[in-house]
Parts: sequence; C-alpha cells; structure tokens
Amino acid sequence: MLGYYQPKNEKMLFIILITAVLTFVVVYFGKYGLEYLFADQKPYLIFLDFSIPFRYILAFMCLNWCALANILWYRLEEQSETQGRLLATQSLAKEAELNKLRHQLQPHFLFNSLNSVYALTIVNPTEAGTMITKLAAFLRGTLKRDDEVWVNVAEEMEYIQLYLDIEKVRFSHRLNIDVQIDENTHNLCLPGTLLQPIVENAIKFGLYNTSTAITITIRVALENNTLLICVANPYDPQMTASKGTGFGLSSIRRRLYLLFADNNLLQTETQNDNLYITKLKIPQKNDQNDTN
Repeated sequence: MLGYYQPKNEKMLFIILITAVLTFVVVYFGKYGLEYLFADQKPYLIFLDFSIPFRYILAFMCLNWCALANILWYRLEEQSETQGRLLATQSLAKEAELNKLRHQLQPHFLFNSLNSVYALTIVNPTEAGTMITKLAAFLRGTLKRDDEVWVNVAEEMEYIQLYLDIEKVRFSHRLNIDVQIDENTHNLCLPGTLLQPIVENAIKFGLYNTSTAITITIRVALENNTLLICVANPYDPQMTASKGTGFGLSSIRRRLYLLFADNNLLQTETQNDNLYITKLKIPQKNDQNDTN
C-alpha cells in the first residue's frame, strides 16, 4: 500500500542527492570539530580518520530515512484529505440522486391522477371533487415528508392509504384492498415513498385489462430482522399488459442499491399463472439516519 503514496522517481533522486550533500557537510564538519577538541589524542584521531566511511554511511541512512518518513507522512495526510473530499462528494452525489428519484415519482403519479380527474369531471363531477380533495391531502403529506429519507411503517401505510383512497374513487367497486400488517412492524423503518409505485404497479396490471373486480393484497411482516412487504395482484397472462415507462420499479431498484448496495431487495414472481407478487425487503439497521 505504501507504494501508492511514495514520491515520484524524480523527487526520490532529488531527495537522495540532497541527503548525500547534507551528510557530507555534517560528517566533515563533525570530523574537523572533533579533531580540534581531541587534538592531543593520537589514537582517537587515527580512529576518526578510519571510521569516516562508516560514519558517512550511517549518517546518510539516518538522514535519508528521516527525509523519506516526513515525505511519506505528508503524502499520507494529503491522500487522507483527498479521500475525505472524494467520499463527501460521492455522498452528496448519492443524496442528490436519491432526491431526484423521489421527486420524479410524484409527477409520474400526478400525471395519472389528473387524467382520471379529467375523466371524472365529465361523467361524475361529485366524485371528481372528492378525488381532488384526496389528491390534495396526498400531495400535502408528500410535501411534509419531503426531506425525510426514512419513515416508519405506520407513517408509510397512512401515506399509502391516502393513495388507495384516490384509486378507490377512480375504480369504485372494482378495486378491493386487503391490508395485513403485523403489529411488531409499525415502528420499523423503510425509505419514504418507496411503496407507492409498487402498489400503483399492482393496480395497473390488475385492473387496467379487466372489467371485473379484483383484490390487491398488501402484507407487511418482519423476517430475520428484515422488513418484508409483499404486494400481490391477480392478472390475466393471456392479456397484454398496458404499456408504461417502467420508471416506478426501476427507480425503486436504484434507490435500494444506493441505500444498501444490494440489487436483490426487490423481487417479483408469479403463482398459478394468475397471481403476480412483488416482494420488497428492507434490512433493518440501528441508525436509519445514515444514508451511506
């Protein structure tokens, strides 16, 4: 690892040259100083002349080691500061992308709701007014939690209930909802506004290709310290699903990867060729305020 922090070859040669010159100055000035102090001691002066090469090598190694140690220290400090700035930049970029994904979901949902309001104003103005009121409450709740990365299950399900109230106005008796929430999950955490696109997807594929009533099932449970949310909707495999942008589920996968670095937290499967199940897994951490 230290090789990554070492100076370039040109700097190394310069340091060695400076160290050699400084060593020469120190050794020879020291020699003349000692000869002056011990001028009357012949054996010591002979030893002094004989040991010059050894003293030069020893002084050179000590000075060179000190110079390299200082350079490596400052390089490590500089690298540490650079790494800190890089991590801070990456964290800001990740938070910006998370906010972008969260905010893009609202126009996606709002576009569909306004289309439904427009249709209702023609066939049922009273229901249109009810839907506008519920839509306003839903968007007001969205604004209140705009800066919240994490919410608890109780808050998220209250948010989803507002969304389902809007959809119930749109589809009336055709849409039935079965919500099952384990009591021990109410205070567990999950990313805000994460569940709404999944429920919207279930309604889209469950209702848009049929005129009969269907039931959307939402189950919330805790398994192995992981919050498990299953959304199930019936579908007809013989019918072509209505086309869309596919933004909702892809954005959820991207948000989950940014938060947990795991691509397997959102899974889908089919049962009996007529039931489509979306499973969302949220690992529970001690500190959900940490988005890193």
